[in-house]
Amino acid sequence: MANPKKRQLKLGALLHGVGGSTSMWRHPEAQPDASVNFDLYRRWVQTAEAGKLDLIFIADGLYINEKSIPHFLNRFEPISILSALAAVSTHIGLVGTLSTSYSEPFTVARQFGSLDVISGGRAGWNVVTSPLEGSALNYGKKEHPEHDKRYRIATEYLEVTRGLWDSWEDDAFVRNKETGVFFDPEKVHTLDHEASSSL
Repeated sequence: MANPKKRQLKLGALLHGVGGSTSMWRHPEAQPDASVNFDLYRRWVQTAEAGKLDLIFIADGLYINEKSIPHFLNRFEPISILSALAAVSTHIGLVGTLSTSYSEPFTVARQFGSLDVISGGRAGWNVVTSPLEGSALNYGKKEHPEHDKRYRIATEYLEVTRGLWDSWEDDAFVRNKETGVFFDPEKVHTLDHEASSSL
């Protein structure tokens, strides 16, 4: 009988200000500015890393109103805080939310590519499509895409983003000062993508 594949449990920590409660920030021991306190996030990621967790996760949302959880009204944008946390940690995974409905693949490929280089290969992307209709207003859009369309957009979006990441082979940048060759053109692949007309 063949050995079953070895399974591993991956553990992570959601760094979420003072949590998901509307009133938790009022607790006597809570730090009410936790969602924008970098020193606190630094301590959290270093504690998680010391505890041998696999990753930390920064959630995000693109719409808030007066009924939102109070500390959601001001919180760190995921790519920015994860890039900062990369500099104060060494091996823990750094995962953040980013919406395919309200961003562009080229920009996102660069952002997560940069985070991956800064962190030494520890970047992770929580892909979402943004369910809240109010998100459209924050981006100057008149209407929020309906559910099925958002997922069609996301499918194509991921295909394009992966294609952009694969457009340079890992060893394409030779940076040879003597020959003046910075990159090997044979290891550069143009992504010739045409957007779907159904989107």
